[in-house]
Amino acid sequence: MKKGRVAVIECVQQIPCNPCASACPMGAITVGENITNFPHLNEEKCTGCGLCIAKCPGLAITVINKAFGESEASIDFPFEYLPLPKEGDLVDAVSRAGEPVCKGRILKVKNLAAYAGTTVISMAIPIEFADTVRSMKRLPNPAVEGA
Repeated sequence: MKKGRVAVIECVQQIPCNPCASACPMGAITVGENITNFPHLNEEKCTGCGLCIAKCPGLAITVINKAFGESEASIDFPFEYLPLPKEGDLVDAVSRAGEPVCKGRILKVKNLAAYAGTTVISMAIPIEFADTVRSMKRLPNPAVEGA
C-alpha cells in the first residue's frame, strides 16, 4: 500500500533555523541541539498536515501524497509569486531546479493568515513524477507585460 501525505524536506543550507520543527504539532521534524543542523523528518510521526510548508523561510518543504489517486499524486508546495493560479488551471510542473517536468492541475490555493504571506498550492501530477516535481512555473503577469 502507498503511504499517504508525507513531508519532504530539501534544506540545503546549515544556517540557524528551526521554524519547521516549531510548526510541527506531531514533533516529526527535529533540528537537534545545534540550531544549524539540517532538519530531520521522522516519517512515522509525520501526518502530512502541511503546517511546516509555509513556515520554512527557504521554501524547502513540500508535502507529497502518492496515494492521491490511481495514476496521480498530489503535491503541496509554497508559492510566493503573483499572479496566483486558480483551482482547475493546468500549469507547468517543475523540478527543484525549475526545469519543466510535466503538466499539473491546480487543486487548491491556500492563503491562510497563519501562513504569513506564503501561499500554499496543492497540485495533482502524474504519479511517476512525484519524486521529481517540487513547484510550478510562474504564470505570466499581465500587469507587467502590458507596461
